[in-house]
Amino acid sequence: MQQAGAADWSDDSIGYRYGTKFAEPYNSQDITKNVINFTHVSGYKYGSNYFDVDLLMSDRKDDSAQEAYVVYRHTLDFAKIAGRDFKFGPVRDLGLSFGFDWNTKNDLSYASKKRLLAIGPTLMMDVPGFLNVSVFAVQESNQPIGVTSRYTYKTHAMLNLVWGIPLGATPLAFEGYLNYIGSRGTNEFGGPTSPELNFDGQVMYDLGPQLAMGKNVFRVGLEYQYWRNKFGNPSNVPGSLAKTPMIHAEYHF
Repeated sequence: MQQAGAADWSDDSIGYRYGTKFAEPYNSQDITKNVINFTHVSGYKYGSNYFDVDLLMSDRKDDSAQEAYVVYRHTLDFAKIAGRDFKFGPVRDLGLSFGFDWNTKNDLSYASKKRLLAIGPTLMMDVPGFLNVSVFAVQESNQPIGVTSRYTYKTHAMLNLVWGIPLGATPLAFEGYLNYIGSRGTNEFGGPTSPELNFDGQVMYDLGPQLAMGKNVFRVGLEYQYWRNKFGNPSNVPGSLAKTPMIHAEYHF
């Protein structure tokens, strides 16, 4: 990934997640997935970069499918750019975030090829660790099986929260994200879409010091995802609601 400038700091990690209660729209079965992950986070003179790749491998209940899902966000930090303090009330700083999502999946029923562009303001809240609140304008398109040309949904809004908060002086941290996504309008098959809620939270334990690996090098934890109206599918669609506990491990380098 090309960065916007020389990094003042950076953190890279590889991770593994496993769960047996994943869900996919129009599939009423619980799906087991193994997920391998790479994440890069860095800060530079004017802001920060976030780059994440998930490689998701499903069991036979989801056609033994393989999926790659990529997220990139860049945040311009107004305080760094202007050289002045924008703090007020519970807000530490202001910014502008933009980026994209990209995926491809080789299942036999839908085979998503999502493309998403997002831009909007970000509030950086004054908490231990970080809590960023963004409101994005989103343009999204897809070209699944049965659609001859790429279909673009109605431009819609997304509320995004991302956080990483240490739990006092313990080796624990509460991390995750929440997306509330407005209706996309009519889908590529002419049907309705619904507002979407995706919460993914995890409590991670820092094992690094106990293994003589240093602080925040190797972490393990429990993760839970609640995903309602997944990909905008209404609640009457089987598999549109996911309640997925996972185990999670990651190594930072």
